[in-house]
Amino acid sequence: MRIAKPILLVSTPVGVLFGLIEAWRVRWWLGLLMAAMVSVVGTFTWLTVRRVRSERGPPR
Repeated sequence: MRIAKPILLVSTPVGVLFGLIEAWRVRWWLGLLMAAMVSVVGTFTWLTVRRVRSERGPPR
């Protein structure tokens, strides 16, 4: 776990970026569609984390 977590934290964004580049090379609109999908998922993830942190209250 000490090695796996940093590898996942680095390889996941690199893989998403590589996928966006390859989608753009296939069809430019496919790259835009994938970028929109990633941004929507990221936004909802951020909103969920923000909601959980606000309901948890201040740190003790």
